[in-house]
Amino acid sequence: MLTIMDLPGSHGADIAEKLGPRARFVPGDVTNEQEVLEAVAVARGFGPLRALVHTAGRGGDRLRIVDRGGSPSDLASFAEVVRVNLIGTYNVLRLVASEMSRNQEFDCNVGRGACVLTASIAAFDGQVGQTSYAASKAGVHAMTLVAARDLASYRIRVNTIAPGVFDTPMLKRMRPGLRSTLETTVPFPKRLGYPEEFARLAVNILENDYVNGETIRIDGALRMPP
Repeated sequence: MLTIMDLPGSHGADIAEKLGPRARFVPGDVTNEQEVLEAVAVARGFGPLRALVHTAGRGGDRLRIVDRGGSPSDLASFAEVVRVNLIGTYNVLRLVASEMSRNQEFDCNVGRGACVLTASIAAFDGQVGQTSYAASKAGVHAMTLVAARDLASYRIRVNTIAPGVFDTPMLKRMRPGLRSTLETTVPFPKRLGYPEEFARLAVNILENDYVNGETIRIDGALRMPP
């Protein structure tokens, strides 16, 4: 059984409908405590909540710290990116982990639940103009091991995926020439990542009980230049 939470204007309802009666869509904002709790309640209606894959986030503002005229970048813009990407991630993690902590343990080595968060290779290879985005994703990476240690007493695992350049709706808006250039920067395979590849890794992490406190890159060996 699957509960999908996304913004009201997203394609979440369409996806849930395609998946059939075993899926539900709950509109909500990851930074809103009550709306996340509503999604948790829907998931609880299916049975114990044992798995979380958190992928919600937004792109960066592409602002340099100081612009060409010597003016400082907009602080509110920086704060908004961090609010969605980092604070939103923490909000979902804490509320889902609280729900998981009440689950019955079937096996002390399996535990009560597992969480997969999403960072980015920008957490390690941030480019010019990515201060806000890189900082927010680096925060998710830094939080991963601490969260795994915090929740170990409840037998809840926490891991993070750091994707490279993936063929997402955001990149689909790029002009074809720019997409082609981006693909050539990936050592191998020379293409954008497929969403299914991210999904397979997330499922593997959820199923592999000994993977804990780790951030795993999935990027075709890409290391972003400045």
